[in-house]
Amino acid sequence: MKKFIMLGLCLLLLFPACAKKRRYVKPITFPPKKLIVLPEKSKDPKLRPYVINGERYYPLPDSDGFVQTGKASWYGKKFHGRPTASGERYNMYKESAAHKTLPLGTFVRVRNFSNNKQIIVKINDRGPFVKGRIIDLSYAAAKKIDLIGPGVARVRIVALGRQVGKLKSPQGIKPVVEIRDLNLGDFTVQVGAFKNKNNALKLADRLKVIFDYVDVSVHDARVGEETLYKVRVSKSKTLNKAGEIEKKLEAMGFDKAFVVSL
Repeated sequence: MKKFIMLGLCLLLLFPACAKKRRYVKPITFPPKKLIVLPEKSKDPKLRPYVINGERYYPLPDSDGFVQTGKASWYGKKFHGRPTASGERYNMYKESAAHKTLPLGTFVRVRNFSNNKQIIVKINDRGPFVKGRIIDLSYAAAKKIDLIGPGVARVRIVALGRQVGKLKSPQGIKPVVEIRDLNLGDFTVQVGAFKNKNNALKLADRLKVIFDYVDVSVHDARVGEETLYKVRVSKSKTLNKAGEIEKKLEAMGFDKAFVVSL
């Protein structure tokens, strides 16, 4: 009996020690889904559907979807094998991408303006954390649209929606597409990232006079990387509201501020 009691005490002492070593992973929240009926078939090749893993996806209209124009970059060997924001391991030889705000798991079409080459990729990571860049492509995806050499190129992003049914109408059969409301979510605005913690705290103190929510978070540094302290302000439930905060900060002189998902 004493042996069992001692074993139980050892287990109680052991479990808390093990628990301390576990890393807490914040659960990812997604915006609600909605259904839309797409207009009758268009002869425009840019609106044709795509088949991904046996399912049909459509480019979404501007009014219901997400269209963004800006600079794309790519990331490769330095991040190969590391966890992405979705929990998947980054594989530079597979086609994927990182975006600051789009829900993880969203498929997007990326078109390179310089050569009109395009690719369909799934968003499985966050970034690029640089003002003016809208998407980071994996090495494989960047290679497909000739982005490796120049490193940066102007692109257009269009979100895709998955077809979940069909609707009969006088104009013919129309696809019913499931999408997430890409304007809804949990957003904040990153004002800066500092190697020096005191500099980050000083800026945070200045911003607390203006904003109700100010946070200094530690970048999850890897081996060989420097720790960065990110200063972020405000919490918004819509992308439009977060964009207003970003413009306010730009007017205050923080021209490198950008919106990110929490």
